Amino acid sequence: MSPPAPAPRRNNTSLGALYTVFAMMAFASMDAISKWLVADYAIGQMMWIRYAVFCLFAWLVVQRRGGLRVAARSRRPWLQTTRALIAVVESAVFVLAFRYLPLADTHAIAAASPLIVIALGAAFLGERVGPARWLAVLAGFAGMLLIVRPGFRALDWPLLIPVAGAVLWGGYQILVRLCARDDSPDTTLVWSAFVAFAATTFFGPWHWLWPDAAGWALLVAVALLGAVAHYALIRALDYAEAGAVQPYSYTLLVWAAVLGALVFGDIPDGWTVMGAAVIVASGLYAWQYDRRETRRAASLAG
Repeated sequence: MSPPAPAPRRNNTSLGALYTVFAMMAFASMDAISKWLVADYAIGQMMWIRYAVFCLFAWLVVQRRGGLRVAARSRRPWLQTTRALIAVVESAVFVLAFRYLPLADTHAIAAASPLIVIALGAAFLGERVGPARWLAVLAGFAGMLLIVRPGFRALDWPLLIPVAGAVLWGGYQILVRLCARDDSPDTTLVWSAFVAFAATTFFGPWHWLWPDAAGWALLVAVALLGAVAHYALIRALDYAEAGAVQPYSYTLLVWAAVLGALVFGDIPDGWTVMGAAVIVASGLYAWQYDRRETRRAASLAG
């Protein structure tokens, strides 16, 4: 049997934005717990457990819509494999960054990824990148600079870790969008889980430290949050262009600031609050602009 055809393309930027904001909240929660765990457990072990649970999550999601064998049929298997492996490396890179850098600093550097996505989306996907989207993303980037303004007095080598992660994250999102042209979101989800689990099996068990009950609970929580976040992002990019949802990715900084205060006692100062306000405002501006453009296109078509 041939791979299942993806559902007809839907253009709903508002729903894509909501999925993106939810994904960012889940990613921030996952990263906060990962920063706590990386002090005691090897990165390989954390990734292995995370993707094992991700496989179970993916199986449960697709079971009611044709089953695993149907969802696993891809029209772009090599592209799906490459995308999933990039996701594994990107996740490990950011967990490594949390070992050396504060949560907020890591996410502030990673906030450059929307600019990377917009550039790659225009270059490789032929997506329209108008001045309004550039303005929204640049405004969000300015908000990020307000948050991090005193943070980079010296170029220490750990600062290069999240830079590499931002590049990988931007490339991953572009590949998700490419896969969405030929495969359903369920197919992308299944390949994300099972390819990643197969890859982490090669190094996950070698530095195993048996967790206690609290450790198991946190490791499983990280895995579930990562699975839900990736699925939400897949759905977001199924509904909207990669460039259209990028301003909403900056909400990750807001979630990181809140969790940093609650979990690690890092209370945001006035500059951080101001930067977060700029980031949220830029996302709302992009949302309103896209809604207006969608209505205008619908009226012209009608």
